[in-house]
Amino acid sequence: MSLHFDQLETRDPETRERELFGALPAQLAHAKTNAPYFARLLADVDINRIDSRDALASLPVTRKSMLHELQAQAMPFGGLTAVATSRLGRLFVSPGPIYDPEGRAADFWGTARVLFAAGFRAGDIVHNTFSYHLTPAGSMFETGAHALDCAVVPAGVGQTEMQVATIAALKPVAYAGTPSFLKVLLEKADELRVDVSSIRKAVVSGEAFLPPVQQLLKSRGIDAFQAYGSADLGMIAYESPARQGLIVTENMIVEIVRPGTGDPVAAGEVGELVVTTFNRDYPLIRFATGDLSAVVPDWASNPSACGRTNMRIKGWMGRADQTTKVRGMFIHPHQVAEIVRRHPQVARARLVVTQIDGNDAMSLLCESAGAVDELQVANAIRDITKLRGEVRVVSPGSLPNDGKVIEDQRSYA
Repeated sequence: MSLHFDQLETRDPETRERELFGALPAQLAHAKTNAPYFARLLADVDINRIDSRDALASLPVTRKSMLHELQAQAMPFGGLTAVATSRLGRLFVSPGPIYDPEGRAADFWGTARVLFAAGFRAGDIVHNTFSYHLTPAGSMFETGAHALDCAVVPAGVGQTEMQVATIAALKPVAYAGTPSFLKVLLEKADELRVDVSSIRKAVVSGEAFLPPVQQLLKSRGIDAFQAYGSADLGMIAYESPARQGLIVTENMIVEIVRPGTGDPVAAGEVGELVVTTFNRDYPLIRFATGDLSAVVPDWASNPSACGRTNMRIKGWMGRADQTTKVRGMFIHPHQVAEIVRRHPQVARARLVVTQIDGNDAMSLLCESAGAVDELQVANAIRDITKLRGEVRVVSPGSLPNDGKVIEDQRSYA
C-alpha cells in the first residue's frame, strides 16, 4: 500500500522548485488574460521574467483584507476569478461578507492529499462536521473524501445528540471537523453512554488544536492530524504521521513575509503567510492571508520522516494585521516597515504602544549592531505616522521572534 498520495510529494526539493517556477509564467499569463483584477495588477509586468522566488517577491501582494472592498466594486469576486461565474460549481459566503468561488474540478480544494496523509482510504465512512451552510468548509472536506472514494456523513455542526446516535449507528471510522467539536461529541457520548469508538482517525482544522484536546483524543485511540487552509486558497499545509511541522501542499508557492510588506523573511522568522496558487479558476497571486507562520528552517536538508519533501511550516501562529489606533490615529505595520527601510542600519523594529498617566505613548525598539541616529529615526516616526515616539536601540536578536511589528501593551481593564 502506498504511503504517499502521489509522486509529487517525494520529489527532490530542487526539482519541485524548478517545476513550480517553470510553470509560473504560464499561470501569470492565464491570470493576466482572464482575471480583470490581475490584468490591471500585472499590466506593466514582464511575466516571462517571473521565474524565481526573488522575481516573484517583486510583485505586489493582494491582501485578504482587500477582498471586501474589491468585491463591492466588482461583484461577486472582485475580478479575481478567471472563469465566468456561471461556470463555477458553488458560490460561498464567508463573514464580511466575502464571496468564495468553488470550481467544478474534482477535489477543487486539494483536500484529498491532506486526508490521505491522515490515513483516510477508499471505503472509509467519514463523519464530516464542518459547516455546510453558506461557508465552504463542509464541501471542502466532502469533495476531498469523495476523491479518495470515501463515503461521507454530512453532519455539519450542532444537534450533538443526533450526531452521537448517527455515529453509533453508521460507525464511521474517520472524522473531519474542529477538534473542540469532536471533544463535545465524545463527552456527549459519555453522558448518553453511547459507543462512538468506531472513530479511529481524524483531520481537524478551523481552530487551535490545544494540547489538552490532543491528549484527550489520543487517550480515546483517535489519531488526529492538523490541517491548515482557507476559504480562498483551499488546503495550504497539513500534518503527516511524522508530526514534524505542517507540510505545504503541492502545486502552491508559499512565502513568509514581514507583516505590512511583501518582503520575504529568513527561514525560521515569523511573518505573514503569502500564497501563490496554480488554481485555474481562482488564480490568486501573492495572496496575503493575514495569518502568521514560519518556515521550519532545516526543511530542505532534513526532510520529513514520512518521506514527503516539500517545505514545512509551523502552522498558524496568530494574525498579522496589527493595526492599532494611537491618539486617534491608525498606525499600520507597513508604516513601521517604511521607517526601517529609510534607515538601513536598523535590522528589525517593533513599535510598542503603552499608556503613561492615561496618555498613549509609543516607543520604537530598533535592533542594530552599530550606531543609529535616534533623532533621525524619531523624525521618520513623526513624518510617517504623524505622531511622536521615542526611539530605543536594542541588541540584535533581542526582539521576540513572533511576527509582531506593533505591540499594544495598553490595558483597558
